[in-house]
Amino acid sequence: MDLPTAPEVVRALRRRAEGDLGYPTWLVSPQCGPLAEAFAERMATRYGWEADPQHVRSYTDLNQALQVLLHVWTRPGDGVAVHTPAYHPFLGTLATMERPLHAIQMRPEGDSWRFEVPDLSGCRVLLLVNPHNPTGRVFSREELEGLAEHAERHDLLVISDEIHADLVYDPYEHIPFATILPDRTVTLTSATKAFNLGGIRCSVAHVGSPEMRKALDGQPPFVYGSANLFGVEATVAAWRHGDAWLRETLALLDRNRRTIAERLPGAVGYRVPEATYLAWLDYGRPGMAEVLEREAKVLLNDGALFGPGGDTHVRLNFATTEPILTEILNRLAQAG
Repeated sequence: MDLPTAPEVVRALRRRAEGDLGYPTWLVSPQCGPLAEAFAERMATRYGWEADPQHVRSYTDLNQALQVLLHVWTRPGDGVAVHTPAYHPFLGTLATMERPLHAIQMRPEGDSWRFEVPDLSGCRVLLLVNPHNPTGRVFSREELEGLAEHAERHDLLVISDEIHADLVYDPYEHIPFATILPDRTVTLTSATKAFNLGGIRCSVAHVGSPEMRKALDGQPPFVYGSANLFGVEATVAAWRHGDAWLRETLALLDRNRRTIAERLPGAVGYRVPEATYLAWLDYGRPGMAEVLEREAKVLLNDGALFGPGGDTHVRLNFATTEPILTEILNRLAQAG
């Protein structure tokens, strides 16, 4: 986000920097530490999910967590089902690790998006991104229950990326997938998206699957690193004390997503996102990210990076101030 950090996080980091920078007591048993406890508290109070802090593992970010999970659970050639278009670093991970993509194609329908699940034979994992990046879709309970049925039928581990859960707009509701299929689900999340802490490098995996916990616990304890002191401090402060800041930020983002709908040229396809601070814009032809960077001096993500269904799109980050967003939209209107 192009926004200041929550003051509660800044104060927590300052206190830590001016205090003890030695080994934290929770390093020996991270599952009993403040990060796991704060995660469980937040899931209970915000989503009604009684997550077990003993099932929490920490990583630097969701990309690392995903790669660790795939490394210990799958082998080259094992398929991974993902809704597409998809968050492009995840697609890069699958390609590098030789885990074939099984696309669950998102298709526009009215003001939102729909999907039909293909045959998932040959898959080992369902990688669910909910809220969805890049479309901003929040999956309904009916959709999640349908996906759970497919996971049961094909004996799939579900890795559920829920990092945008705190960025859901009324009247939509985030439903943790672990509340539907707890023993098959690994939930990945972090405070980094909702609280603008991308450089803090701290994320959580709640490992509901007993088999996956056993597989992870069979690895050397520090081979994948561990959460750092400042990352934990910032995350705990955000989750426990940052909601006033988050409410103000969500109000700004809500206005911004609607401003885009009002100001975007009519020829550009846009469905107001139900979550996230990302606008998925359809210009109807490929290569528009390069054109808009050259003609409008606006840097957007090229939709082709997001896989099937993305080639005519660009992704716009609207987590900025209203004057800057106005300038962006003015430039886009005059270009392309």
